[in-house]
Parts: sequence; C-alpha cells; structure tokens
Amino acid sequence: MDDILIIVGIVALAAIISIILVIHLMRKSKKNKYKKIIDNLDYQKNELDTSPVGPELAKLQNYTNNEKLNVMYNNWKERLDDIKEVKIPKITDMLIEAEYLLSKKDYKSTMYKIAKLEMEIYKVRTTSEFLLDEIREVTNSEERNRGNITKQKAHYRKLYLKFKETESEYGEFSEKVENEFQIIAKRFEDFETLMENKEFTEIPKILKVIDELLNHLEVVTDELPSIVLIAQNILPKKIEEISKIYNKMDEEGYPLDYLNIEYNIKEAKNKISDILERAKVLNIEDSLFDLKVLAEYFEKLFTDFEKEKVIKVDYEDANATFKNKLNKTNKLVEEIFEQMNYLKEMYNLSEADIKNFYEVKTEVDELNEDYNTLLSHTSNGSFAYSKLTDSIDELFNRLSKTESKLDSSLNILGNMHDDEMRAKEQLNEVKELLKDAQNKLRTYNLPVIPNKYYTELREAKEAMNEIIKELEKKPITIETLNTRVDTARDLAIKLSGKTKEMMHMAKFAEMAIVYGNRYRSREKDLDRNLKYSESLFYKGEYKKSLELTINSLNKIEPGIYEKLLELSEKKSN
Repeated sequence: MDDILIIVGIVALAAIISIILVIHLMRKSKKNKYKKIIDNLDYQKNELDTSPVGPELAKLQNYTNNEKLNVMYNNWKERLDDIKEVKIPKITDMLIEAEYLLSKKDYKSTMYKIAKLEMEIYKVRTTSEFLLDEIREVTNSEERNRGNITKQKAHYRKLYLKFKETESEYGEFSEKVENEFQIIAKRFEDFETLMENKEFTEIPKILKVIDELLNHLEVVTDELPSIVLIAQNILPKKIEEISKIYNKMDEEGYPLDYLNIEYNIKEAKNKISDILERAKVLNIEDSLFDLKVLAEYFEKLFTDFEKEKVIKVDYEDANATFKNKLNKTNKLVEEIFEQMNYLKEMYNLSEADIKNFYEVKTEVDELNEDYNTLLSHTSNGSFAYSKLTDSIDELFNRLSKTESKLDSSLNILGNMHDDEMRAKEQLNEVKELLKDAQNKLRTYNLPVIPNKYYTELREAKEAMNEIIKELEKKPITIETLNTRVDTARDLAIKLSGKTKEMMHMAKFAEMAIVYGNRYRSREKDLDRNLKYSESLFYKGEYKKSLELTINSLNKIEPGIYEKLLELSEKKSN
C-alpha cells in the first residue's frame, strides 16, 4: 500500500513540475516574441533617423538666394527639424516605455504600447517620405527638366520639318503657322533663362506651356492641310456639281424636296466660312471632322440622286403592273356581283361564302381609293420615288391577300360547278352499270335470281333517282348531291360486281355438274352429291352448288378445280 502511495506522489510531482515548466516556457516565448517586435521597431526608428531627407535638403543651400526657393527651403527645414527633434525622440521614449513594461512582464500594456509605436512610426515615415518627394521635385528638376526640354525640341524640329516640306498645302494660313513656331522658339529661350536663374519653381509652368503649344501645333500640321484642301477645293466643287444635278432633276419633275438640298447647301457654305475664319487663328477644333461629315453628306447625295433615277423606273414598272392587276380584279369582282343573284339561285351558298365575296369587294374598293391617293401624290411631287415605291409595295401586298381570298371564293364556286358536272357524269355511269348488269342477266338464262339481288337492284335505282332529284333542285346543295352520287355509284358498282360473280358461279357450277355426270354411274356418293348440287343450283345458290361439286369430284380426280378453271377460261375466250 505504501509503495502505491509513493508512486502516486511521484507521478503527481512530475505532473506539477511539467506544468510549471510549460508555463515558464510559454512566458519566455511570449517575452521573446515581444522583444523581437520592439527590436524591429527600434530598427525602423533608426531608419527614420538616418533617412536621406537631410542630405537631399542640403543640396538646396546653394540656391537660397532665390526668394521663392528660400521660402520653400525654410519650410522644409522646419518640417525636417520637427521630425528629427520632436517626433523621433518621442518614438525613442515610447520604445523605452515598451521595454520597461516587457521587463515587468506586463504583456497587455506592452502590446498596447507596441500598437501605438507602430502607428507613430508609420505616421513619421509617411511624413518623411512625402517631404523627401517634395524636396527631390526641386533637386532632381534640373536633370529632369533638361530631359523634358530635349524631347520637346526634338518634337519641335520634327513638326517644323514636316511643315516646311508641305508649306504650300497650308495656303493662306502658312504665315500664321510659321508665327506659331516662332512663339514656341521664344519659349525655349525663356526656359534657358529660368534654368540660368535657378527658377526651378517656374520651369514646370514653361514646360507645360511648351507642351500644350507643341500638341496644338501637331494637330495643326496633321489637319490644317486637309482642312484647306477640303474647304477650299473639294467641297466647293461637290456643291457646284450637286447644285447642277439637283436643278436638272428638279426640272425633270423628280420630287426632291424631302432632301432639303437648297437649305443644306446654304448651311454647308456657312459652316465652311466659319471653319476658314477660325483657321486664321489656328482654331481648328472639330473642323476636319465637320468637313468630313459635309463631304460624306454631299457624296451620299450623288447616291440618293442615282437611287431616285433607278427607283423612278422601278416605280413606273410597278405602277403599271399594279394597275393592270387591279383592273383585272375590279372586272372580276364586278362580273361576280352581276351574277350574284344567279349564283345564289343556282347554288346553295353558305352565309360565310357570301360574306367572303362582300369582304373582297370592300377590300377592292379600299384599294382603288388608296391607289388614287397614291397617283395624286405621284403627280404633285409630294413624296420621293423611294417613298412611293414603298407605298405601292404595300398596295401590292394588300392586293395579293385580297386575290388569295377571292381565289378561295372562286374555288368554292368552281368546285360546286365541277361537282355538278361530275354528278351528271356519275349519273350516266350509274345508268350504264345498271343497264350492263341487266343485259348480262339476259345473256345467260339463270334458273333463278335470288330475291336479295332484286332488292339491291331496286336500292341502286332508287339511289340513281335521288341524284336526278338533287340535280333538278334549285339551288343545288352540293354537299347533299355529292352524298347521293357517292351512294348511288357505290351501290351500282357493288351490283355490277355481284352480277358478274353470280353469273360466273352459275356457269362454273353448271359446267362442274355436267363434267361430273361421267362418273355418276359408278360412284354412288358422287351421284348423291351431284343431285344435291343440282337442287342447290336450281334454288339459285350457285356458290354452294359449285363448292359441293368441286369437293366431290376432287376425291375422284384430284386437281379438278384447276382443270375446270382452265376449261372455263377457254370457253370464255
């Protein structure tokens, strides 16, 4: 028992020692971490203390005889002194406080102090960097300004060479462009004077002015020759040519008012005058663009004129075609309505059919009215031919739809007439079928004709008479007539087929009985069957008679059916 207690005690002691050791290590790690952060902040403070602001500012001591630069120098020195003598010492004090708090193991306060230190160092660094940029703007200006002026002079020479090579293209404005080059040359001299007097604050201004003048002059050398060419040569010729074509087409009766040619020519001339006037002071903003727009407009007018000439021919052709079609439609509609009473009397037209004819007439009347309006617009020159062509195309579409509706109605009438003619033809066919059936019966003296056959014959004749009755009615109801025709024809065809079949069966049955007589004396079963077959034959059951005879003979003479069929065909031939 004592041994167990001793072991438990040892384990507990080991655990306590481990916990204490872990806590100690954690605190040591935390302290080392904060110490490392503070050391890094101290390094950053030292970087601020040794920044290049001071040496850069010292470069300006030789230029303090310049009043403006002297004011700037004093301001920068005050700001640098504030950083060196106030802000950096303050950071040093904060670092000492942070180290003291860390030594006291006050980690929470240490962390708070570190955060304030980071913010303060960031503010001082930003202030220092901004101050350095301001100072370098002056200290580096001589080298930078020399580089800029060199580029500007190269640009100037390039533009001047371009101007001299094409000076004749500037016309009356060449002297003004030459003066502009002289103004820029004078600005180059002003730059040298400022550089000599160390007027670094004024140099950016003169460089900006030179840059603006060069950019403007680049636009001038790029666009002014084209402006002179278009405004003084190309456009005047186009305007003169357009005016001649317009006057000629106007005399020939082309409706060109919609183009506003005279007004637009006047406005174009005013615009050209304004552009040339502004060019005298080298104000050419948007001038080339405006001139190109005018050139495109007048160029498009040539296309519009040619289009009108072509469309005029198309319109006149379309007008003639439409007029011809409309006249034909008018005549057809007129003829239909002249016969409307007869059509109503002759055929049982539906309300929808009659309504359709009246709708067609209304549409045709409207087309005539709109076409007359179009002709009036054509004669008074109110619209361009392109507009007139659109209008007549629209009339064509409407006429086409009306014609389709009219064709549909005429097809109904045509179908009714065709159905009437077909019914008369079918009536004759039915008569022939029934007559032929009766004639066939007379050619072969059948012992008996079944009552069912006479019933079907009577039904077929009654159906034929129904066709005659429908044809005699006025108006004719085509739907009923077609039903009567189909019924009568079906019955007649059926009767004709039945007649042929009955006669064929009767002949074949009689031939089979006659053929079987040769075996009757020696075949008792056959004799008995033939007697029964003869009985069926004289009762008019020819098919049953044939089947019985064939089946009986086939036992004596196999293949008898094919043989009798062959004999039957020979006799028929």
